[in-house]
Amino acid sequence: MKSVCSFKFHDVLIGSGLIVPISHRENVFDLTEDEWNTTFSLLKEVKALLDENLSPDGYNIGWNSSSYAGQHIMHAHLHVIPSFKDEPYAGKGIRYWIKNPKNKRGNIK
Repeated sequence: MKSVCSFKFHDVLIGSGLIVPISHRENVFDLTEDEWNTTFSLLKEVKALLDENLSPDGYNIGWNSSSYAGQHIMHAHLHVIPSFKDEPYAGKGIRYWIKNPKNKRGNIK
């Protein structure tokens, strides 16, 4: 076993969880090929479990790499967030927040 999954009990992000490599790797770019493959295999198992129990309409899957990208725990972890069509931001995806005009960098050269 190279990775584990931990589900968060969150009243807004129902069914969300993290897939975490057991060996310490600061971010996704530090994973070995074997750890990457194991993480992907576990992601497919987690999806099957969530599909069976929650029947989500889609998923947001993502890595935050560095504090500037939102990584607050400096151990690589893959976010798995089921999405449902009746959610207020259904269809927006994570890019909706990143592309928000309030997120525009100043003085881009």
